[in-house]
Amino acid sequence: MIMVQPKDSYDYLATLKAKKFSLYVFLVVSFMLFAAWSSGFIVYTAGGEDKGLKTLLPHTFIFSTLSILLSSATIHLSYSAAKIGNLAKQKLWLVMTILLGALFFVLQYNAWMELARSGVMFINNNASQSFIYVFVWAHQAHIFAGVIVLLNALFKANNKQPLIKNRFRMELASVFWHFLDILWIYIYVFLLLNQ
Repeated sequence: MIMVQPKDSYDYLATLKAKKFSLYVFLVVSFMLFAAWSSGFIVYTAGGEDKGLKTLLPHTFIFSTLSILLSSATIHLSYSAAKIGNLAKQKLWLVMTILLGALFFVLQYNAWMELARSGVMFINNNASQSFIYVFVWAHQAHIFAGVIVLLNALFKANNKQPLIKNRFRMELASVFWHFLDILWIYIYVFLLLNQ
């Protein structure tokens, strides 16, 4: 285990606080982006009855929502294991979270295919239908980044790292993943209310 000297410890804690602050700034910016798109959607659809979604959302979104909710539980269990230093359980729950994230991605892809089969394309005369793709694709980009964060936490979870580093890495991964879960629920409920 790597030992940190007191002076280095102070500098290291300052670095951790800066990283956490950067994550929160990123989350706020991401939320603002989705809020702006939501506002754009509302303004566009208020322009007339012909500008609504005019389609039902694919049922696959229900299953992807369940997978992302379950992944929220598994990332919490992984973080809880990291806090007590149980690397085996931490890794197990991390792998489960990554697999659920991959399942979410596959289910979202299937939902895109369902939309395309029903005639809802990204480029069409009804921009409100295009918003579905904007929301989902942007969220998928965040999920992809989240899986990379989870893989990083998985591969760096070992006895050679100080416990504080492992815990901190898991805390950031957990916060980011929970944010993605909440963001998807927001997107899904928003689209459901406007379909």
